[in-house]
Amino acid sequence: MSEPVCFDWDAYRRWMAQAANTLASARVDADHGFHNWCCFKAQQAGECAVKAILYGLGAPAIGHSIVVLAEKLRELGVAAYEGFMTDARLLDRHFIPPRNPDAYPSGNPHDYYDSAASGEALRACERVLELAREIGGQAGEG
Repeated sequence: MSEPVCFDWDAYRRWMAQAANTLASARVDADHGFHNWCCFKAQQAGECAVKAILYGLGAPAIGHSIVVLAEKLRELGVAAYEGFMTDARLLDRHFIPPRNPDAYPSGNPHDYYDSAASGEALRACERVLELAREIGGQAGEG
């Protein structure tokens, strides 16, 4: 990524604070067996982290798909870790099904989530947040 001319630290910090708070809440949900909500919140935290980068760079960050937002990062020349798009797709799969009873043929969303799913979502989310922290560091935040 080339050095940004102007980085919007206020927007970046605001979105990163929300990402960190949402991730902390997701961990609590996982610890208490609310795995569907953990997975949804992991997606939300990842989305906030990617939006932090985009808003920091002064780019629009419209929508909820981390995959779509990640493509905007790529277009801006932001380098991401190997597997970033895999993490983005994994997290995006948790945007609608964890909270909508009609997302599955029967039962409720919580019937389809377990500790393995929440662990996988949390790890993917943590990698996305780490990328956002690294981008912030590259832009000049210590």
